[in-house]
Amino acid sequence: MKSMDVMVIDDEPAIRQILAAHLSRAGYRVLQAGNGLDAFDLLVKGGVEVAICDIKMPDISGIELVRRVRAAGLDTSFMMMTAFASVDTAIEAIQAGAADYMIKPVRNEEVLYRLQKIGDVRGLRAENKVLRSIVMGGKKDLFGFTSPVMRDLERMIAKVSPTDSTVLVTGESGTGKGVIARRIHQQSPRAGGPFIPVNCGALPENLMESELFGHTKGAFTGADKARKGLFLEADRGTIFLDEIGELPLQLQVKLLHVIEEKSIRPVGSEQSKRADVRIVAATNRNLPQMVAEGRFREDLYFRLSVFQIHAPPLRDRRGDIPGLVRFLLESGAKRLLAGAAVVVDPEVEQLLAAYDWPGNVREMENVVDRALILADDGHVTCADLPAPIIAAARAAVNVPIAFEPGESLREQVRKFESAFIGAAIEEAGGDRRLAAQKMGIGLSSLYRKLEEYEALGLLQSGVPEAGQG
Repeated sequence: MKSMDVMVIDDEPAIRQILAAHLSRAGYRVLQAGNGLDAFDLLVKGGVEVAICDIKMPDISGIELVRRVRAAGLDTSFMMMTAFASVDTAIEAIQAGAADYMIKPVRNEEVLYRLQKIGDVRGLRAENKVLRSIVMGGKKDLFGFTSPVMRDLERMIAKVSPTDSTVLVTGESGTGKGVIARRIHQQSPRAGGPFIPVNCGALPENLMESELFGHTKGAFTGADKARKGLFLEADRGTIFLDEIGELPLQLQVKLLHVIEEKSIRPVGSEQSKRADVRIVAATNRNLPQMVAEGRFREDLYFRLSVFQIHAPPLRDRRGDIPGLVRFLLESGAKRLLAGAAVVVDPEVEQLLAAYDWPGNVREMENVVDRALILADDGHVTCADLPAPIIAAARAAVNVPIAFEPGESLREQVRKFESAFIGAAIEEAGGDRRLAAQKMGIGLSSLYRKLEEYEALGLLQSGVPEAGQG
């Protein structure tokens, strides 16, 4: 059973203390308050998940306390107690926002049973909230890699997933580090819990601590209500800390404490909360070098890198590229073309397989999506690819362009030269003079070639017009 923070609110000290002692022995963290106003002052600090509250109290009633807590935007669940049984009172308590209702004298076993039920409901509600925030992107189909290096990587994922070990995923941008982290979660005993991805490089530094670890109400300017934080949202699941190298040094200390103590202390709170969270981190930075330069804590690096997985770039696993291109074309057609059939010219597949993909899988996905959007009636041709990719891919193969029977050498050279010119102009942002300088030809020669290739219909789409840039 997950431990919860529970507050017992009753103006009768004996009842309050006996119930609090019983709850503590059952494993709950317990706070006490002798009246409604003191309880409200404690509740607004955040962190109390369930309040067991007497209805009749000398200052404000328990029902009024529920109303004030709800108006303050707090998520505390209320279990009401009263010695004055009344259907009207019960209805009023539930309408105010209470979760349950008991008649005094309460039996300890009944209290524990009802607390467990409330805890189950809260857990489901929190999990649904998290799922709604991440499920909109859908659970993507996964590509089955065939290259030896990727088969080794999948074997490592299968070995580490069933454990609770922290994992550090390294590799260039776009190599699929997030996909690896999600696979580890999906193949782990935590698969039924939340998976919370966090881009450490995208969080504002002044809000990073409260986003990760939560805060109490009033902890800083603008903290108008308590916040759980992403670590507690990931309770009983996995948190994926992408771009971990961007984490400031002062937060590295706090993260180290979380790993070692398995507890979280929200900003502004004096109490720590247990956090049953698995950590998977990722980076495209050289963390050992950052450690040597004093920009990343060595002890945190060792804690995170208990088990390292390296995501290789596409250029080191070319055997995966043709199949991955087809996979992305099919999945992209489902998303962008409502599943319509897609026809791809053979030269398109040849060029995409020959390209080096410095942006890796993310760049490939963007290029494929662009081609599908531009394609007429689902027919993808070279005209739907960016000119720089065509030029670079053709330069990478043994011949400048795929051979087509019946074409002369001059026609093949024209195709390559027009693609090269288009790429140079696009790289120069449309500045013809700069493009000519980079290609080592005169501006007048460039315009002459542009006129010739435009007339022949050889210039690729996407080349900026004159005067742009």
